[in-house]
Amino acid sequence: MDKDVLNKALLLEAFKGLIKNEKLEEAFARACITNLCYHKSDKKMELNIECYDCVKPDQIKGLEKAISDGLKVRVKVRPGFNSTLNNQLADWQKELILARVKSMKKHFFYFLEESEFSLSGRYLNVNLKNQSASILNAAGVGSCIESAMLDFFKKGVTVKFFDAENCEKTVDYINKRQEMEAKVVSEMMSSISEATARRAQENPQNIPEPPRERPDVKYWSRKSKPENKDPNLIYGRGIKGSVINMSQVDTNSGMVTIQGQIFKTEQRPLKTGKILYIFDITDFTSSLTCKLFTDEEELKLLSQKLVKGQYVRLSGEAQYDMYAKELVVLARDVLLVEVEKTTRMDNAPVKRVELHLHTQMSSLDAISPAKDLINRAAKWGHKAIAITDHGVVQAYPEAQDAVNGLKKKQNKEIKVLYGVEAYFIANEIYNNKGEIDYRNCDTYHAVILVKNQTGLKNLYRIISESHLNYFYKRPRIPKSLFERYREGLIIGSACEAGELFKAVLKGADQEELDRIGSFYDYLEIQPIGNNKFLVRQGDVDDDEGLKDLNRKIVELGDRLNKPVVATCDVHYIDPDDAIYREIIQAGQGYKDASFQAPIFLRTTEEMLEEFAYLGEEKAYEVVVTNTNKIADSIEVVEPIPNGTFPPNMEGAEQEIKTLSENKVMELYGDPLPELVRARVDRELNSIIKNGFSVMYMIAQKLVKKSLEDGYLVGSRGSVGSSFVAYLIGITEVNSLPAHYRCGKCKYSEFFDKDASIACGFDLPDKACPECGEPLIKDGYDIPFETFLGFDGDKEPDIDLNFSGEYQSRAHKYTEELFGEGYTFRAGTIATIAEKTAYGFVKNYLDERQMVRTRAEIERLASGCTGIKRTTGQHPGGVMIVPHNKDIYDFTPIQRPADDTGSNIITTHFDYHSISGRILKLDILGHDDPTVIRMLEDITHVDATTIPIGEKKTMGIFSGTEPLGVSPEDINSQVGTFGVPEFGTKFVRQMLVDTKPTTFAELIRISGLSHGTDVWLNNAQELVRSNVTTLSNVICTRDDIMIYLIQNDLPPLTAFKIMESVRKGKGLTPEYEELMIEKGIPQWYIDSCKKIKYMFPKAHAAAYVMMAFRIAWFKVYYPEAFYATYFSVRADSFDANIVSRGLDTIIRAIEDIEGKGKAATNKEKDVLTILEVAREMYVRGIKCLPVDLYKSDATRFLLTDEGILPPFTALQGLGIAAANNIVEARKDGEEFISIEDLKMKSGISKAVIEILDGHGCLKGLAESSQLTLF
Repeated sequence: MDKDVLNKALLLEAFKGLIKNEKLEEAFARACITNLCYHKSDKKMELNIECYDCVKPDQIKGLEKAISDGLKVRVKVRPGFNSTLNNQLADWQKELILARVKSMKKHFFYFLEESEFSLSGRYLNVNLKNQSASILNAAGVGSCIESAMLDFFKKGVTVKFFDAENCEKTVDYINKRQEMEAKVVSEMMSSISEATARRAQENPQNIPEPPRERPDVKYWSRKSKPENKDPNLIYGRGIKGSVINMSQVDTNSGMVTIQGQIFKTEQRPLKTGKILYIFDITDFTSSLTCKLFTDEEELKLLSQKLVKGQYVRLSGEAQYDMYAKELVVLARDVLLVEVEKTTRMDNAPVKRVELHLHTQMSSLDAISPAKDLINRAAKWGHKAIAITDHGVVQAYPEAQDAVNGLKKKQNKEIKVLYGVEAYFIANEIYNNKGEIDYRNCDTYHAVILVKNQTGLKNLYRIISESHLNYFYKRPRIPKSLFERYREGLIIGSACEAGELFKAVLKGADQEELDRIGSFYDYLEIQPIGNNKFLVRQGDVDDDEGLKDLNRKIVELGDRLNKPVVATCDVHYIDPDDAIYREIIQAGQGYKDASFQAPIFLRTTEEMLEEFAYLGEEKAYEVVVTNTNKIADSIEVVEPIPNGTFPPNMEGAEQEIKTLSENKVMELYGDPLPELVRARVDRELNSIIKNGFSVMYMIAQKLVKKSLEDGYLVGSRGSVGSSFVAYLIGITEVNSLPAHYRCGKCKYSEFFDKDASIACGFDLPDKACPECGEPLIKDGYDIPFETFLGFDGDKEPDIDLNFSGEYQSRAHKYTEELFGEGYTFRAGTIATIAEKTAYGFVKNYLDERQMVRTRAEIERLASGCTGIKRTTGQHPGGVMIVPHNKDIYDFTPIQRPADDTGSNIITTHFDYHSISGRILKLDILGHDDPTVIRMLEDITHVDATTIPIGEKKTMGIFSGTEPLGVSPEDINSQVGTFGVPEFGTKFVRQMLVDTKPTTFAELIRISGLSHGTDVWLNNAQELVRSNVTTLSNVICTRDDIMIYLIQNDLPPLTAFKIMESVRKGKGLTPEYEELMIEKGIPQWYIDSCKKIKYMFPKAHAAAYVMMAFRIAWFKVYYPEAFYATYFSVRADSFDANIVSRGLDTIIRAIEDIEGKGKAATNKEKDVLTILEVAREMYVRGIKCLPVDLYKSDATRFLLTDEGILPPFTALQGLGIAAANNIVEARKDGEEFISIEDLKMKSGISKAVIEILDGHGCLKGLAESSQLTLF
């Protein structure tokens, strides 16, 4: 190849006489040659030119042809342009780019037709006229455009495609491609025909014979089974072709053969009757989604074989899936394969012990769960392993469970060395008050290990104080705090962030090193790879320098007679896991995230090899001998004691019995009906025998206190299944079968044998046959087993809904009952969930301009889930410590989210890990009791006297007539807007579908609406298709047990089936066989198999009882209902809309509904308010404007003209400002001016503008000063 570089020679001068076209001469008049290469062997010229004028693709082609014709060589012109790029690309610039795409990505060019190109910083935004962004990204068109921008305009950009929002014109890629292929084939056939004809004329005897008739072609069926079929071939006919890496597969690959491990499966029924089976597989170079179509019969085999963890080899067609909008493989043949996973093993005769290890509880830092780390160490035969997270001990419960699991399932024993990597204040500084100035003290890392149970409790004290008293950015442990609780603890010098290593690094003298080293019980060294960053940043010259630092620590250990141990500072298990930590750190902005230290869990051999530079004997000492010595010096400890430790309440057993007996006699007389006597005796026996009396009595006292203070309490969960809970006042739900009872003579009549009566409130009115008094209707027919299990020994979980206004008082009262220092809020630990992990991975890839499949993104995201982000608190959970223990017997304590401004103290461990050991009360805040209290205050009606099931109120659940409006007026066929449980669009549609007429049906609807796959994809279709009715479908978990017992299944079996179904575990083959034998309909069995989660009937009954009372007020006291409803939701209310009348409300509703899915959550909340406001206006009730002198701060008020909104109903005006305005007008005088208002209330200019915009300041002068003329 000859190469001649011409220095800015003019193109037309260099090729004078060759370019004869005037238009070409004009286009390239100022073009210069920047590079010219001539390839002699190929007779090919490559010509790079720089242009200063607009040049179009056809002109470049013309230039190539002109030079080629003149010189008789092939010519390739590569133009570059010395021109400015505006935000909107010029047409000629866009043409050049599209021409490049057409030449390189021909089939995808059509997607870019009519698209708009605009520059925004380093991004080139391509706004499409269709919805093909995913296609273009998958096909690499973005990279093609980026390359063109760099070649033509020397502009490095990142291309972003944006789909058209409302796409009416979507390019039919397949049709376009087929048209082109058909055209090519047609041209080829035409040319063949012409050639044949010519040959025939030249040589007639060579005319081919007409084609013979061919027999019908028989295509092989996928289901046919060829002879000698491989038993592992579970789909298709046979694998052909060699396996390629998944990273090599793209939309142009066609038929491919791949092999990998399944990590996700899904099946989706299609309208055609076929089933789409989808599975994601990975070979760890990338991951792909595979799809195949099957039927019910074949699905049974596929769903058993194609499961998570299974390796498969498959062949199929790689194609762009228009539904998934990405590359997928349509599987043709699937073969199960055995792949021997290469897991590292520790084969050393004597194993090391890891003494420095982080789990996922090291916040946003370490990757691996404690369980996986412990299992790996046990698999390797290690006798012990340490847990030393940064500043916390929150992995202890998981570690304890892992050890117990290994013992139980594999009969393996491993000792966990519980510890922490502390943020240690080695040199304390004191302020002028004599307190440690912990904010300004240097912190170092130090590893603290627990030697025995005393040390564990001391560590819990240290962790608690570090969080409560010394928290600044992280929990700090002053040296004096450690010394105070040093008994039972040992401390090591830790990593490069430790006090000792830092001193060695800075070259401290021997005396200083001796002083520092003497404090620690053992010294620590780590692999040099852990500290490579010191070389990168110039603190250490090279690897040898890092080894020298470790040698000095070893020498110091020998001199001080301190054991030196080699640790890994583990943050993940295997080397390949580093990518997950890189993703997490990149998401936090770490610039060196891609330089991951090799901080994986190493085998003994790997560590001995790493420290070979110390000499064989010394390496063995630091890796094996000393780590085992320290492990042997530590006892087996239990971080959380086994057993249950309920609080003690003197006389609780007798009190619950007395209260129950007195109340049941009061209701049902003496002697009691046999059914009632048996239920009370059975429940009391279970409660007292199993030690649950205290839990019941605590709940009873809390509810009693709330009622005395004027607030109803709603029960949650299945506590309403307990008749004793009803008798002592914990719940309003009477779980006995439907019945009548007389309040005067104690006559009763039960309908326990009549399955058609599911709720006593639906019984017809009736007079007492004994004394003539109207009978009281009651009973929800709920079995006790739902609450305490079939044997009555399942620990009760009593959840209570207090008024949101009263919740804090209830918590305070709990402290009064048990004493300060014995009640703590239930702590929670928030970890990275799937959605957040997906975001981490997506951002990581985007920043690196890497395109990956959804399956690969999900695979990477799965490695990032479960990592601790922060801590919090249960919304109402309170943990009770018995008086014979203290909190440090169970857990350290801290503030939620480490908020130093909070006065709330929570458990350090997630409450789930200790709620089985100490009592957890759920004292939750809820709107319904608050609404009831407000309605009672306005109307002076006692809500408990409202007749449940009252006919007119029942009418709004199936129509609108009781409200005096038509369905068209309110755009709803039912009148439940604003009614808890029944006001959402989803539940309103359920009401329309089911048309409930009884209170029992309302309970069933509540159960259906709260379950998962109970109504949708299940009961809805059964009701709509008239397979069965609402009264027969499965709605709550109790329905299953009751129905199966009624159909002659053994009670215990019925209970077990209920438990299995309600937990989403479906039916075992044995259960299904028994149900068929007993004549259970197939639709019922299929319904059980679909359910993922079920609501308890008692929970639904309690919710519906509250909701019905509120609905009653809506029917009979509409002004009070609307004022209360809006008061509770004032932050979503917009007085600027609602006060302007019905037409404005309707327009606002249409505006939000018109946005569809694009509507924000805030707009959706406003829409709910507007729907209720529309109904209010239709019922003749107006909303007045906010009044500067009459409006309340936060509550809506009733007036003769309509309801008066509070100040907080103005968007942007907060509670503090509202209260200030109300306080400022207390003297009764009007404000002189806006200036006066501002001065008296202290409100801001922004609040003044909000008030003015609404018209509240009309007539007020700006200033209080008078101007005299």
